[in-house]
Amino acid sequence: MNKVEQTANWPGLSGSAALVTGASSGLGVHFAHLLAGQGVRVTLAARRADRLETVCREIRDAGGQADAVEMDVSAPQSVEQALQGRVFDIVVNNAGTTASASALDLDTATIDQIIDINLKGAFHVARTTARAMKDAGRPGTIVNVASILGMRVAGHVSAYAASKGGLLQLTKSLALEWARHGIRVNALCPGYVETDLNRAFFETEAGEALIRRVPMRRLGQAEDLDGPLLLLASDLGRFMTGTEIAVDGGHLVSSL
Repeated sequence: MNKVEQTANWPGLSGSAALVTGASSGLGVHFAHLLAGQGVRVTLAARRADRLETVCREIRDAGGQADAVEMDVSAPQSVEQALQGRVFDIVVNNAGTTASASALDLDTATIDQIIDINLKGAFHVARTTARAMKDAGRPGTIVNVASILGMRVAGHVSAYAASKGGLLQLTKSLALEWARHGIRVNALCPGYVETDLNRAFFETEAGEALIRRVPMRRLGQAEDLDGPLLLLASDLGRFMTGTEIAVDGGHLVSSL
């Protein structure tokens, strides 16, 4: 019995089609493998085509179904061209970027890039995929990967926090508009989750101090997001829309 057959147990997922953006690294790769393991046909989207093909090959070798599209979420024309003629049941708006700097020191180009990818990019993808669902008369679910920094701020991430706060409001607005079409829109809000990009930082004194502020006294792991994502993507979450799910080890309720 292969991996796909062993783990396919969330209702409404097996045989469905999903799009995962930002799928060339980090959480995007993890989410693509997770959904493929539930019998979902996964389309991976990002700018790095070579890396996408590597991830697709890994998924196929594990018994899953995957294909790739090269796409820049910050460019509406790129999104429309990449997704033309495609209809998905599940959309995971995961593409994102950040920069750590004082608001006074952030240059305009960096601010624009963060907003264009994290907020406007998610909007472009959501509109394009929802329009296809509506035209096909098919329900669907869109999961916007936000952050607890859209709910509570930290220093030196002003543009990122603003983009994720905007994404949470966008999630609610789209949920309200599209519920009548059977399209659910929810937000997954991770806390500090360990990845290849931040692992070295969290081994420093400053990183260890941050971990101590998390009530559970540990970083999140990618697997900690599995249950919440699958809930929002599957039929078990069929009456959920406009919802924000924080997965942060209690960070949001920690004392000031």
